[in-house]
Amino acid sequence: MIKHVPWHYKLLRIEKQTLILLNWFKIPLTSKIREAFAGYAFISIWLVGFVVLTAIPLVESLVYSFNRITIVGGQGIQLVNVGWENFIQIITSDLTFIDQIQQFIWEIIIYVPVIIILAMVIAILLNRPFKFRSFFRAIFFLPVIITSGPVVNELLRQGAGTIPSLNESGFLTIIQNIFPSFLATPLVDLFTEIIFILWFSGVQVILFLAGLQKMDQSMYEAAQMDGANGWETFWKITLPSLKNIIFVSAIYTIVTLATFSNNPIIAYIRTAMFEGIKGYGYASALAWIYFLVIAVLLFGASLLLNPKEKRIKEKKTFQGFQR
Repeated sequence: MIKHVPWHYKLLRIEKQTLILLNWFKIPLTSKIREAFAGYAFISIWLVGFVVLTAIPLVESLVYSFNRITIVGGQGIQLVNVGWENFIQIITSDLTFIDQIQQFIWEIIIYVPVIIILAMVIAILLNRPFKFRSFFRAIFFLPVIITSGPVVNELLRQGAGTIPSLNESGFLTIIQNIFPSFLATPLVDLFTEIIFILWFSGVQVILFLAGLQKMDQSMYEAAQMDGANGWETFWKITLPSLKNIIFVSAIYTIVTLATFSNNPIIAYIRTAMFEGIKGYGYASALAWIYFLVIAVLLFGASLLLNPKEKRIKEKKTFQGFQR
């Protein structure tokens, strides 16, 4: 009978054999090298999957973006190099895509702060002691499980993502009359799909709950002894302690909104892929421009939410590792 060996024992065996190999090559085994090896061992499966399943298609899409692609029966995919023609055509003449990119940027600017603030408020409320607290935590996380593309489409079709009283009161009309169109559209979408926006806050609520539960309660006790009220405690203790969680939540929210199945830009790229005039090359160029826009937004969020002092400290730490 073959004895089953748990996976963590196998991992330890691999680590031991690797350490023996490093000793044989006379490589110094410091604690940092051991920690780095353990980290890379745990993410090695993901790295292999990324290289095999993601990196190769990613490079192929970049090649396709510089070509005009035709699929000929019996001959397969035919590439005709056109250089930057696809990108130039998108920037100069594809007004639909440019307008969708502008709307997406404004939605990110408006949606991300709203989602983070709502998630933080909900997490603070759920962190208080009250009856059925675990039940309400499960309710706020439930939309993360059920918000697939078909489910969301059906809910939005039935009007489950909005509050009817907002439209009946004329509030949305007032927004359209006051603000310019490029700003009024995302604001109207925000209030039209306000329940839908709450569905995107489930993971963020969990992140903020984890951050709140790890905080040292003695700081709050010391603040109360010094006469600080709840508002001062929030601004001086709670919010600064949640800066890292806010940064992670912002990055997660941007990526989620950018890759959600109901995103109109993704639908437009998918449509362009199967059009005879545009095809795979044009759609690949659209996807890469969209990727660059998302990368810029993520970089801007990291500069805005990651404190300068922390970046300097991380840079010094990285230089210390290099030495």
